[in-house]
Amino acid sequence: MANEVQRIYVISDSVGETAELVVKAAASQFQEALIDVERFPFVNDAATIDELVRSAKEEQAMIAFTLVVPEVKAHLLRTASEHGVPAVDIIGPVIQTMENLVHCRPKYEPGLSHKLDEDYFRRVEAIEFAVKYDDGRDPRGILKADIVLIGVSRTSKTPLSQYLAMKRLKVANVPIVPEVDPPEELFQVDPKKCFGLYINPQQLNHIRKERLKALGLASDANYARLDRIEKELAYFQEVVERIGCRVIDVSTRAVEETANIVMNLYFKDRKA
Repeated sequence: MANEVQRIYVISDSVGETAELVVKAAASQFQEALIDVERFPFVNDAATIDELVRSAKEEQAMIAFTLVVPEVKAHLLRTASEHGVPAVDIIGPVIQTMENLVHCRPKYEPGLSHKLDEDYFRRVEAIEFAVKYDDGRDPRGILKADIVLIGVSRTSKTPLSQYLAMKRLKVANVPIVPEVDPPEELFQVDPKKCFGLYINPQQLNHIRKERLKALGLASDANYARLDRIEKELAYFQEVVERIGCRVIDVSTRAVEETANIVMNLYFKDRKA
């Protein structure tokens, strides 16, 4: 038997990656055996099941499956039993035990874990985007972003970008500094995607002083001087007016609150 190839059919009503990984993990324990695993995804009808069971019988294969729709699973188990084909339910016992534990019925909907995976990867992609295009590092991100945040230093652009990224939105943020011309991309993107972040000069003065102290620097540096801050905010106002974007006062708002305002406006515009 060690020289014969043992076939294993992996049958799923979704992609089938979970079942295949489990089967291959089990197969790795039999290193002297020749095991061939073949996956059959998106199986959800009786005719396909009948065909696969007949084929499995001819090849003396076993079946491992993740079928969550009760009627489809029952048909496979019944057909496999009639043909003498061994069939292993990979996900069913777990669902049954969880149902008893949490006292509510499962959805029995194929592909939900794959949807969760897609959601996870979209979130990771958005986080990586926010990091790559943080603080104006690469202006090309402005044209690729879902949302562009504009503001002077210490207006919470970076934490707000990361928070929005967790909501699967690709965000680029651009610092506004009087001595540096804004990137041309800012004036090419849809103004509805841009949000200027305004902050009260006195509050920003306090925030910057505390920041300098935390860094062990003198709190009376030009960076934290009120006249310097007012100059920056005046320039910021010129830029946002030129872009024609909306401005949100973040002076007394938490990041989460600002994020909700941005998302509500963004999705309202998309719906419109």
